[in-house]
Amino acid sequence: MNVVLRFIKFYRKQIIHLWFEEFFAWLFRSLPGLGGMLIRWGLYRLLFKELKSFPLIYPNVFLTHTYGLKVGKSFSINSGALIDARGGVTMGDSVMVGPYAVIISSEHDFKQIDSPMSSRNHILKPVVISDDVWIGTHAVIKAGVTIGTGAVISAGAVVTRDVGAYQIVGGVPAKVIGDREEQTVLAEV
Repeated sequence: MNVVLRFIKFYRKQIIHLWFEEFFAWLFRSLPGLGGMLIRWGLYRLLFKELKSFPLIYPNVFLTHTYGLKVGKSFSINSGALIDARGGVTMGDSVMVGPYAVIISSEHDFKQIDSPMSSRNHILKPVVISDDVWIGTHAVIKAGVTIGTGAVISAGAVVTRDVGAYQIVGGVPAKVIGDREEQTVLAEV
């Protein structure tokens, strides 16, 4: 099946949203300063599934499939970060996303070997990020992951499994390296 027709069939309910998001995000993505943040807030208030307060969305953040993105209060996301919310991404209050972090809520269907992966639809897996979470620079959060309250995701970590409340994780794949409640750091990454 033609890739464009497959895309239209799969996303037919969101196709106008996706077009609007792609066009206007392209126009406003790079605007600097507070003015740029205000314009992006106005745009994403219309596009996000839920946006509870004014977010700090720095220039050159890439947000796609925002119809699946729910964000709590005091949200900040730094330059170069990417969130693909096609499978659903829910973030609590006071979540900080560092520069060039990636949050993905879908993955390719690679288990079917009878047809090319590029001809298969995405498998949607929601991501849940609780309150007071810090996601460090260049961290990757894979589809289907839940991150507990107060967790810290170290720079460069690749999170493939759930992270408990107040855990500090790092590495590839991410492992527990500390605990904020116990104020311990088990290992340096």
